[in-house]
Amino acid sequence: MKKNITHGLWEATAPARPKLDSLQGDQKTDIAIIGGGYTGLSAALHLTKMGKESILLEAEDVGYGGAGRNVGLVNAGLWLMPEDLIQLVGPVYGEKLIRILGASADLVFGLIQEYGIECEALRNGTLHCADSRSGYKALQQREEQWLKRGAPVRLLEREEAAVATGSSSFYGALLDKRAGTVQPLAYAVGLAKAALKEGAKLYNHSPVTGFDKVSGGWKLSTPKGSLTAKSVIIAVQGYAEHAFKEYQKNLVPFNYFQFATSPLPEKVLKTVLPERQGAWDTNLILSSYRLDAAGRLVVGSVGMVEGFAWDIHENWVKRTIAKTFPQVGETSLDYGWYGRIAMTTNHIPRFHILDPSVAMVTSYNGRGIGPGTVFGKLLAEYMAGGSPENIPLPVTNIDPVGFRNLRGLFYEAGARLYHFVQRRI
Repeated sequence: MKKNITHGLWEATAPARPKLDSLQGDQKTDIAIIGGGYTGLSAALHLTKMGKESILLEAEDVGYGGAGRNVGLVNAGLWLMPEDLIQLVGPVYGEKLIRILGASADLVFGLIQEYGIECEALRNGTLHCADSRSGYKALQQREEQWLKRGAPVRLLEREEAAVATGSSSFYGALLDKRAGTVQPLAYAVGLAKAALKEGAKLYNHSPVTGFDKVSGGWKLSTPKGSLTAKSVIIAVQGYAEHAFKEYQKNLVPFNYFQFATSPLPEKVLKTVLPERQGAWDTNLILSSYRLDAAGRLVVGSVGMVEGFAWDIHENWVKRTIAKTFPQVGETSLDYGWYGRIAMTTNHIPRFHILDPSVAMVTSYNGRGIGPGTVFGKLLAEYMAGGSPENIPLPVTNIDPVGFRNLRGLFYEAGARLYHFVQRRI
């Protein structure tokens, strides 16, 4: 077992990150971007394509946060059903958000094709699998609501779902042809290289330790220099630290782990997710399943893999593979890792305008690839002179979540208990 508990398999199989310097001395730019995940890298790429000057500062390496740790599902839309989303944000923002994020995979796979990004990209749909009768009824609602909006989704009955997944464990599955999978860290690396190709300036190992308003803009201090900018895009998500740590107070701590097997034999691969769709289930403590390009089965769920929790979750993964995909047989788990998801209490992303020249969109609630790429582009357009009305979210304040750390501990404890007892019979 290779215990890289931060980026795991993705670190081992992604192309090398571009060699970037840290910010040195005092520099100036029109637009500063804080954070080298999908949102920040997309903003840098699109600003440069528009001929706008910008500099991106990343505290660690590009793709260090959730962009380098997630499952790699390029989903269309948010976790919520369309009608639930409209109830929460209203029909004006709701329908616009549904439309824009429903097409987010188009932007992701379009950039992959345009820049030749090597990230194991497959656009052959995803499978949302019903683990219970109530889950199947929920998928029926999802299908109905998406079909009303012209989305290419189709509910598979139990037998057809068994063929599509390679498992008899599910009551059915919703196939969404808009979606697909990528190697998530490789996609982030590819966005960085695309931005550099267009002429963007990116700096690694440049945490912003000071963020102060000055005449004509903002001064961002780093350990080895400073950057003065007229405008700032904050794209720190669930890994906000240093000068932006307080911006996490409206997020609920939430972790997600994954384990990856050795490459499966060709005979087995013909029956386990045979068309290579990424999948996840309707369980409250959900599980995800996918294959990488080498044929490794990657299984994930809620929780972190540190200390004694490693054994709890690892043993759960072994039982899950045995029960869900018995044809796999004996196989080793070669990688295990986890990451933090930026969650909100109602599963809606947040749009904050902290100053007329400072904006951020945060918290994709486990749907970071498509929304991150889209909102990076929209923030770039906004900072290039566009209207905030073009961003399909209401502007909100950064209001603290009550007992946020306690909620995080509750989720973590619940996931450990669940994984300790599930599938033992």
